[in-house]
Amino acid sequence: MKENNKKTSQGRQLILWIGALVVGTVLGYLGIAWLDGLFQFVASVYTRLFQLVAVPTIALAVVTTLSSLGGRKDTGRIFLHTLTYTLLTTVAAAVVGLVLFLTVKPENLPVEVWEKESIGEVGEKMEGWTYYDHILNVVPNNIIEPFDQGNVLSILIIAAAVGLALAFMKKSEEVQVLIKGIFGLQELLFTLIKALIWTLPVGIVAFAAQLSAQVEAGVIVGSLGKYVAVILGGNAIQFFVVLSLFLLSRGVNPWRVLKAMSPAVLMALFTKSSAATLPVTMQSAEERLGVKPEVARFVLPICTTINMNGCAAFILVTSLFVMQNGGTVLTVPTMLLWALIAVVSAIGNAGVPMGCYFLTLSLMAGIGAPIGIMGIILPIFTIIDMVETAENVWSDSCVCAMTHNDLQK
Repeated sequence: MKENNKKTSQGRQLILWIGALVVGTVLGYLGIAWLDGLFQFVASVYTRLFQLVAVPTIALAVVTTLSSLGGRKDTGRIFLHTLTYTLLTTVAAAVVGLVLFLTVKPENLPVEVWEKESIGEVGEKMEGWTYYDHILNVVPNNIIEPFDQGNVLSILIIAAAVGLALAFMKKSEEVQVLIKGIFGLQELLFTLIKALIWTLPVGIVAFAAQLSAQVEAGVIVGSLGKYVAVILGGNAIQFFVVLSLFLLSRGVNPWRVLKAMSPAVLMALFTKSSAATLPVTMQSAEERLGVKPEVARFVLPICTTINMNGCAAFILVTSLFVMQNGGTVLTVPTMLLWALIAVVSAIGNAGVPMGCYFLTLSLMAGIGAPIGIMGIILPIFTIIDMVETAENVWSDSCVCAMTHNDLQK
């Protein structure tokens, strides 16, 4: 009886979210100035609130999980499954993007279109930015800065170190009190997250209205049609076909997982940040999908940081497109090399809005490619970023579901 009531409640919540999506889409399409301003304000408020809880969610989830599992064999097994599925799905996404790029064959843009295009101060700062700088930036040199800047990888390193230290410390009375206090903070955080999710239909209306207004204004138009088709088509194939095949291969029902994780996928679509969506992803995995907390709270923070399917495809396709426009001959070895670079870069990318864009920009600047093309891509990246982030969170959900399923055997 209790299980039936839970399913009914979840069904009503999903209907409410879809209804909010439809209402927001219609209102955004109307193009009423004062409504657009209101929706922008509401969307910004919700994004900031989820960013507020995202950072402590990542830190506390990793600390509490490792403090409990650090001395058990399950930890290594969970991490191995997570890493394996992350690598496999990310490589698959890059391959799908490469195949579509070779099939659709986007033409070069006229030189005069991008030659004088400016990407502003960001581009100037990124020109001297190497991939080694990205790696070095991950290594924290103080406790405060990673949390202040929202550096997810650095936070993950600090949280993992603290969690493992607590796991292997002698369980004195002081240590036990500290661990209980951390668990108490996590429960407080999850209560706040549930409250945010309860009010989220209001945010969904605002997010959907923003997207509808952007499309109505003609954001996706012009000579970049084939490039956009490759990016969005690759994301669609990865989302609906490739990841579903991964789930089926492990004996997991894709529809059941998607239905349970739909709040997180929708949230990711609008926030454009898998890190900001993490609270909803964890709540959906535990309460809707039935994943054990010790699995969800370990797998999902890691996936949020390293499992970037959409980012891998974007980096590869965009890099090939930019290099092609710059006169680079795209031989098979070159494309395979950049497929590898895309996978490694995606894993090292932070789950924040426009993270893939800035990382691709730095890679192109580093090899002297015509980065003015990145300025042409920028206006349409909002839509691309939304779809990619939804795919990233869906991939995180699939990895979590498969890992949970494997551990039951």
